[in-house]
Amino acid sequence: MCGIVGYSGNREAYPVIINGLKRLEYRGYDSAGICIVDGETKIYKQEGKVADLEKHIGDSPVNGTIGIGHTRWATHGEPNNTNAHPHMSMNGKFTIIHNGIIENYVHLKSRLERRGYEFISETDTEILVNLIEYIYLKGNISAEIAVRLALTKVIGAYGIVVICKDEPDMLIAARKGSPLVIGVGDNEYFIASDATPIIEYTNSVIFLNDNDVAIIHKNELTLKTVMNEALKPNIQTLDLDIEEIEKNGFDHFMLKEIFEQPRSIRDTFRGRISTNLKNIHLGGLFQVLPRLIKAKRIILIGCGTSWHAALVGEYLIEEFARIPVEVEYASEFRYRNPIIFKDDIVIAISQSGETADTLAAIRLAREAGALVLGICNVVGSSIPRETDAGVYTHAGPEIGVASTKAFSTQVTVLTLMAMLLGRKREVITQERYEQLISEMIAVPDKIEKILESNGKVQSIAQMFIDSTNFLYLGRGYFFPVALEGALKLKEISYIHAEGYPAAEMKHGPIALIDEKMPVVVIAPQDSSYDKVVSNVQEVKARKGVIISIVTEGDTVIRDMSDYSIEIPKASEIVESLLAVIPLQLLAYHIALMRGCNVDQPRNLAKSVTVE
Repeated sequence: MCGIVGYSGNREAYPVIINGLKRLEYRGYDSAGICIVDGETKIYKQEGKVADLEKHIGDSPVNGTIGIGHTRWATHGEPNNTNAHPHMSMNGKFTIIHNGIIENYVHLKSRLERRGYEFISETDTEILVNLIEYIYLKGNISAEIAVRLALTKVIGAYGIVVICKDEPDMLIAARKGSPLVIGVGDNEYFIASDATPIIEYTNSVIFLNDNDVAIIHKNELTLKTVMNEALKPNIQTLDLDIEEIEKNGFDHFMLKEIFEQPRSIRDTFRGRISTNLKNIHLGGLFQVLPRLIKAKRIILIGCGTSWHAALVGEYLIEEFARIPVEVEYASEFRYRNPIIFKDDIVIAISQSGETADTLAAIRLAREAGALVLGICNVVGSSIPRETDAGVYTHAGPEIGVASTKAFSTQVTVLTLMAMLLGRKREVITQERYEQLISEMIAVPDKIEKILESNGKVQSIAQMFIDSTNFLYLGRGYFFPVALEGALKLKEISYIHAEGYPAAEMKHGPIALIDEKMPVVVIAPQDSSYDKVVSNVQEVKARKGVIISIVTEGDTVIRDMSDYSIEIPKASEIVESLLAVIPLQLLAYHIALMRGCNVDQPRNLAKSVTVE
């Protein structure tokens, strides 16, 4: 969840580190800190955001060409200056930054305390850095060996960068379960949790695998395993532009990413739909397509927004391919002793490709012999490397903590998969197939039209900034959209919101309805439209306030609603991609008017790399 940065080279480290932390602040913003080596080890850390750290440093001299930095999402220990990273060992020999959780830290701490070690923070990280120091001093060995030996005693997840006082021209980086990328420049190296702090300096990167250790000097990189097996670095070229991680005139990353969705969806289906609009090609699934076509069951797993996308995928695959689908929370999947057959297809969905619960579920499914596929946004991340095959979304970097274009591109991939399987299994005709492809191609233009209503959504949002509860209702494909809309609102505005199938309202939630309860009804003119009309009437009879998402030209539900937002008419299978857009805008504007930080909502981080 935390963001870590390291640099070793010929330029001043401080600007590289501090700018890198700003790029990674979406991963955690409880506290921040840096360590710069210049003859001595200088550590500065501060509760709050990176800007607070900069103020704390002020005009202090922070010269040096080797350094590390950290922006924290608190796990062990509350956010404060003491618990902020970097952490130094008791005798000052080692300094560390860490992303992850050391699960056996209590056991390790008690052993170190018996050997005279004292601790000043509440963090598991301080235990790790002291363990490294203890092994180093006791064994009279090199810093590299001490780090590798310490990691053999650790249970849990880590992405770390370590500095040794006695070998100050060296950085040691290691990973297990938490992402780590090394940028390779001209006689300089960059280390980060993801590529965003690196891309402005170099597009040549090495993605570390679990149990990899990198030993970095200014002009040299050595890569090996924790068990000291030599590795050959696999240098890859990033297809990423610096403009993609800038706001480009938008006030917030979230708003920028909402408005990027037409392009992101086009990028996701570009090259995968034939120019004559008659076929879909998903190259990442080519080798496994025969097994997919014959599948008896598909299990979709994800967390948060990805789980909502999976729910849409369930509707799509069952309708068009007639394959039974189960949707599982990745966070629960491994803990309930699930039944997994060798002929099952398990599809893991994740924006970052580093979601800890999803990775754990993948490993469980692979152990059971299932074919495991991935739907992921970040090239080179762990999920694409640990799955048998998969499809990348092409959302581009998503910096805002609340996912927007990740959802729409995940649903786009699932729609393409459902259509392809439906045709290959001869559930749908070629004529219907081509009709659906045409509907998919039209989605970006229709979203652009919806985005023109941003001003109207903003005026509606103004009416609800003091609300304390919301209900979101939808049927069929729009039930997952209701869940996603509610999640967006509570994530960034801190208003309690719940999504329900519209028909379930009278089985309990209707008790909440009064004149103070806004109810968002997602009601395009699909096969369940008449039923939703009845649900709206039930809410109105109890004086609920209706905000409806309706098809352009609708008069029935529009006239029953207090507020309405229109979306273009489209096929039912792609309407979820349209209906979610005004919900994202509504959440954004309400949160903004309430004075909330829409890009960095409290207690949240972008990439959940710890369990």
